[in-house]
Amino acid sequence: MPKPSPFHPDLRAARFVPNYTMGPRMTRLMRATPPTGTAPDDVRIEEVVVPGPAGAPDIRLRVYDPVGRAASSPALLWIHGGGFLIGSPEQDEASSIRFARELGILVVAARYRLAPEHPSPAGLDDVYAALAWLLGEAEARAVDRERIAIGGASAGGGLAASLALLAHDRGEFAPAFQLLVYPMLDDRTVLRAGPPPRGHRMWSTGSNRYAWTSYLGEAPGGPDVSPYAAPARRADLGGLPPAWIGVGMLDLFHDEDVSYAARLGEAGVPVELEVVEGVFHGFDAVFRKSGVARSFWRSQAEALRRAFAR
Repeated sequence: MPKPSPFHPDLRAARFVPNYTMGPRMTRLMRATPPTGTAPDDVRIEEVVVPGPAGAPDIRLRVYDPVGRAASSPALLWIHGGGFLIGSPEQDEASSIRFARELGILVVAARYRLAPEHPSPAGLDDVYAALAWLLGEAEARAVDRERIAIGGASAGGGLAASLALLAHDRGEFAPAFQLLVYPMLDDRTVLRAGPPPRGHRMWSTGSNRYAWTSYLGEAPGGPDVSPYAAPARRADLGGLPPAWIGVGMLDLFHDEDVSYAARLGEAGVPVELEVVEGVFHGFDAVFRKSGVARSFWRSQAEALRRAFAR
């Protein structure tokens, strides 16, 4: 008798999604795919070049500003995923536009330097500079400095978690909230024994090992990895902004994300964890129109709405 499908009922076609492993050739191929994006009539999209970290190149930001946005509105700094290897703000354009439109907020999506050419902490330094720019421009952009959230998906979620740590430790900025969508938090996951979850897709153990090796500039799992590179390495999570963490049961990052959420709660940080049955890493990008993907995005939007209302 055949085993029941591990996938959510909305993702019946998921069995046709191929598994692949990121490496140098795949990274080059995926970087060669040009990003696309079209501005709707009710959201202005602007490319802004801002100063990068000291001694580093300028960085480019993609700004989404809904027409008629109220003065002193909240803002979201969004960080794209791609295993620290690939990606751009355009890959999340539909979501950024919806956040801007439905929540009436300014969304700033950061481009950051990618590994392996630019290992850690280059990407984190870039998104810190992006946050500094957003806070510095808050008045000019009609943004409430006290209601600026940070967020991202996958590697972008890991960078957002790292950014929360760095901002806390430097004491210059205090993000209001962190929205972590199946974040990539722990390099030690590559050392985990046994097979990946049945039905996992999109991000393999081989991809994870290559990505972490590229990002760290060394083999993952060693004793000296910085918590600013792998936030799960942080011993004390106290004092961080409230968080929402969402991940699927079939996601390679499920265990590390659930553990991080539990540790945030134990440290006294308000945290909401959403675990979705039968979905894999990046399912919402592949099956964007499915009911479960729409529900998952709605949970993120409502978490931001609640955070901004506090």
